[in-house]
Amino acid sequence: MTTDTATIARFESDLDLVKRAQIGDADAFASLFHAHKAKVYSVCLRMTNNTAEAEDLTQDAFLQVFRKLATFRGDSALSTWLYRIAVNTVLMHFRKKALKQVSLDEPYNQDAKVVRREYGSRDDRLTGCVDRIALARAIKELPDGYRTIFLLHEVEGYEHQEIAELLDCSVGNSKSQLHKAKLRIRELLGRTLQENEAANSRAQRSRARRETTVRWNPEELTREFPRTVFAEVSQISASNAA
Repeated sequence: MTTDTATIARFESDLDLVKRAQIGDADAFASLFHAHKAKVYSVCLRMTNNTAEAEDLTQDAFLQVFRKLATFRGDSALSTWLYRIAVNTVLMHFRKKALKQVSLDEPYNQDAKVVRREYGSRDDRLTGCVDRIALARAIKELPDGYRTIFLLHEVEGYEHQEIAELLDCSVGNSKSQLHKAKLRIRELLGRTLQENEAANSRAQRSRARRETTVRWNPEELTREFPRTVFAEVSQISASNAA
């Protein structure tokens, strides 16, 4: 089965389950839950960076799905609709917790050098062979607002117009947050690179010290120096002791 065929089959299967769930079929809704819970949980986990919160928010998101299922008309894929509900559930969670929101206009670091904004351009400084673990850690360290925009645009492929509608913000704000998220990621990756280089340098110096340390044993000494030399040294030592 090709990818397109599988996608169509998944779409038709979802529509059938939705129609059945809309008329009260509990088993159909359970099937929808099990088919999509992994993706919804992944979205919640990436946005919150907290497994316990992600589990709770996954349940909350599907509670919203249950309440709003009657409004789903099949104009888009069910997965897209579920994703929007999941994102909005997490954002509402952030608002309820009254987390400190990142300014859309001020730089993350007030002392940072002003960098020209590059809206709509490819950022080659983030391309190449980047350690995936380091990149994942950098994304986790982003402030909530930066991380949300970065994941929506760079990972999920949403356009800025779609993000603006989804998050109820302007296109300019979406672009600004994405730009600042990339700056922050470069800063974090640069720091990781420096730490790795420093660790490698220390390891090389340690190996060099071990290689240059001379450990002589008696057999090596007698091969390097005639025994008469040691005899003379012994006589000198004895006379000095007397």
